[in-house]
Amino acid sequence: MSSDLQLFWVCLGIGFGAQFVAGCLGMGYSVTISSVLLSMGISPSVASASVHTSEVVNRLLSGLAHYRYGNVETRTFKLLALYGMAGAFIGAFVVVHTPVSLMRPLVAAGLLVMGLRILSSAFRQLPQAFIQRTRLGLLGFIGGFVDVIGGGGWGPVVTATLILQGKATNLVVGSINFAKFFVAVVESATLLLLLKSPNWLMIAGLIAGGAVAAPIAAYTCAYVPKRLLTILVGSLVCLLSLRTLLRALP
Repeated sequence: MSSDLQLFWVCLGIGFGAQFVAGCLGMGYSVTISSVLLSMGISPSVASASVHTSEVVNRLLSGLAHYRYGNVETRTFKLLALYGMAGAFIGAFVVVHTPVSLMRPLVAAGLLVMGLRILSSAFRQLPQAFIQRTRLGLLGFIGGFVDVIGGGGWGPVVTATLILQGKATNLVVGSINFAKFFVAVVESATLLLLLKSPNWLMIAGLIAGGAVAAPIAAYTCAYVPKRLLTILVGSLVCLLSLRTLLRALP
């Protein structure tokens, strides 16, 4: 088997695993793939560009699958997508001129606290909340901004906040997955301008794997009990935040 073909199949497996995680929990796509690619010796710039470019296609497929299974709340999706794109656009310019090393530890620490709060919420009843348009838009803006600044964070920021407001976990995951497609378009367009050209063979593998995983993850998300999903989401937030925090510290 040629090295190029082997790379394709490896990336297909990586894309499947990462999309399944993101499709079920609403987060972890970028971090999962980036971690594996970097461990394979892929340069950070090529890995980042490849991840975000493949994310555009896979987030669309995931969002459509979630919509089919009734996991998307239209109002939440629209506001998060609109304001998330604005946050990502501004964040992309800020990240070029701001030392990211100063911001990542602060973002990671905040997410860790939020992850612990999510875990605690799994064991107590929360009232269903109607989040005002302004607050929901601000959440989307912050999520898109942090996602660019911290190299990830859309899922942990938005998912954590909405779950803590008492929203159904499957609706949270489905809505933010669909909204992230539009945010990813802005992110990938910016990265393709600022970073080196991505490896299109890797992208093809990541997209193929994600396309297979998207409907499976959406189906799983629709039928898994809310408490179990909440525990999984909280655990993932804590793990990703701890990883980011440890990597950011000197």
